[in-house]
Amino acid sequence: MTENRSFSIRRLFALTARRAMALGIIAVMTLGVMLAAAPAQARVFVGVGVPLPYFGPPAYYYPPPPVYYAPPPPVYYAPPPPVTYAPPGPSATYGQSCNAGSYVCPMERPAPSGASCFCRGNYGERVNGYTQ
Repeated sequence: MTENRSFSIRRLFALTARRAMALGIIAVMTLGVMLAAAPAQARVFVGVGVPLPYFGPPAYYYPPPPVYYAPPPPVYYAPPPPVTYAPPGPSATYGQSCNAGSYVCPMERPAPSGASCFCRGNYGERVNGYTQ
């Protein structure tokens, strides 16, 4: 029975030693963190600004240098395109009006003479005719 009791005492001692070791390590780490941190140094200055008399030469401020802008680049305008007029061809004659029976109307765009065209009647209907 003594063996069994000594075994439990050893076991209890081993568990206590492990706990003590763990607590010791935690204590050393906490102490190290506390010693590593520097204490806060808060400084407060309360003062009243009283100007002291100055007996030297007056302060001289130089004006800022003038601002120089680069001149704008010269403007070159493109020459206008050459003006050329082509005379209408000799065989192409274009009618200016559409003759549709009792209706005569102007053409919206030129068409060759004798081509078919239409005018709108009084009620909007198409009346066919030919160009003149």
